[in-house]
Amino acid sequence: MAAPLRLEAALIASAARGAFVRKTGMGPERARVAAGALERDTGRALLVVGFCGGLDAQSVPGEVIIPEEVYAAAGEGHAQKRARCDLTPELVSHLAGRGLKVRSGNIVCVSKIAVGERRSELHAGGAIGVDMESVWLAAGAGGRPFGVVRVVLDSPSHELLRPQAAAGAVRAARALRRVAAALHEWAPGV
Repeated sequence: MAAPLRLEAALIASAARGAFVRKTGMGPERARVAAGALERDTGRALLVVGFCGGLDAQSVPGEVIIPEEVYAAAGEGHAQKRARCDLTPELVSHLAGRGLKVRSGNIVCVSKIAVGERRSELHAGGAIGVDMESVWLAAGAGGRPFGVVRVVLDSPSHELLRPQAAAGAVRAARALRRVAAALHEWAPGV
C-alpha cells in the first residue's frame, strides 16, 4: 500500500499489521518520484490509501471514496493525465457492509490543497473527491492492477481551518484504520 503522509502511513501500518506500507510524500513531484520506486516493487497490485478532500454536499469526514478513475486537474501547469482504477469493483465489494460510508466516483488530483470555491470548480468537473498524489502514483503500478481508497478528511461543510475540523479529523483517522484493517485481509483477484 502506498500512503502519501507519515501520519497516514502510521495509521495504516498500525491497523494492517505486517502489510507493506510505503510513505510516498505529498504532492505531484514526490508522487512522481515515488512511482519510480513503486514500479520496482514485486507486489501483486498497487493500492494507494490515505486521506482526501470531499467535493460535494454529501461528503463528510470519515466517508470512504473508491474512485473509478483519477485524473490531474486542468490548468495547474502539469500534463493532463488520467488513470483507470481497475480494482474499484473488488474494493467496493470488500469494504461495503463494514459500517463505513462507501462511495465510488472520480478523484481529481491537484498541486495544492483545495478549499472554498476551488472545491466547487473541481466538483463541477465531475469529481467527488480531491487528492494530491493518486494519478501520479498510478505509474508505479507498472502494469499491475491499480486501485485507490481514500477517506474524506475535510469537505465543503467541514473545511480544515474551521472549529469542527478536529472532530472530523478524528472520525477520518478512525475510518482510515478500519479501512486498513479490512484491506489487510484482502488480496486482488481472490
